[in-house]
Amino acid sequence: MALHVIVGAGPVGTATARLLAERGERVRVVTRRGTGPAHPAIERIAADAADAERLTTLTEGAAALYNCANPAYHRWPLDWPPLAAALLTAAERTGAVLATVGNLYGYGPVDTPMTEATPLAATGTKGRVRNRMWADALAAHQAGRARITEVRGSDYVGAEGTSLAMMVLPRVLAGQRVFLPVDWDAPHTWTYIPDVARTLVAAATDERAWGRAWHVPSAPAVSMRDLAGRAAALVGAPAPRLIRMPYPVLWVAGLANPFARELRETAYQFDRPYVLDSTAATATLGVEATPLDRVVKETVAALRG
Repeated sequence: MALHVIVGAGPVGTATARLLAERGERVRVVTRRGTGPAHPAIERIAADAADAERLTTLTEGAAALYNCANPAYHRWPLDWPPLAAALLTAAERTGAVLATVGNLYGYGPVDTPMTEATPLAATGTKGRVRNRMWADALAAHQAGRARITEVRGSDYVGAEGTSLAMMVLPRVLAGQRVFLPVDWDAPHTWTYIPDVARTLVAAATDERAWGRAWHVPSAPAVSMRDLAGRAAALVGAPAPRLIRMPYPVLWVAGLANPFARELRETAYQFDRPYVLDSTAATATLGVEATPLDRVVKETVAALRG
């Protein structure tokens, strides 16, 4: 049994830990409070992952180190640099593969489907933070100091997800109106959390995946209206009442609400088609996207449960 160290016990960290434990691997989950899923094969450790010395000690002998951390949205410029540096240092010192859960922010606004070759042209703060993390890790890999990989998904759906879809669906299932700055009819890729975990583990354990980023296999893009309509139909809820909020309203809301303020930077993701091409990961790593109807069914079941 190989040891796998996971930093973070959010939705993806938890799904990854469970996946590895169910495969018979030894798993160590590191969080500030020692939280994480309960399983005989999962050891939960309370530690500050930004402490490179402590994290290195916890990673000794591990096959892979998984970056599933998720600092508070508005604190990315402050919290990510020291945390990413500690993770990379621990990987360099121990030889563990560093497998990072990334996202699509680094590409910035796009008008065509995103592939792994799409330029990292973000101008926003959060996109630049993620691009700096990736550049540092890739440089370490190319210099032979570390083995690294990254998986990037679109907005998450699934149990405990926190994306826009997971804000919208509970209100739709309750028959309530939803008022957000979204083009409800623009095609959008939705990434299922268990598919992120499967892709992350595949990339960490297959040397063909090292030294580059991969897009998480995701079902064909559908609009938020389509996704909401499928969810409503499953439970017999009324047709979704989805109203587009004018951008100036979001801007004003950001004056008092830090989360709304951060959404200004990524509003472009929901005002046009936002489509992910994930064929490379399926072809190389063999990971298939979960069909959308199953994703919606399991997501609705989790929300109602």
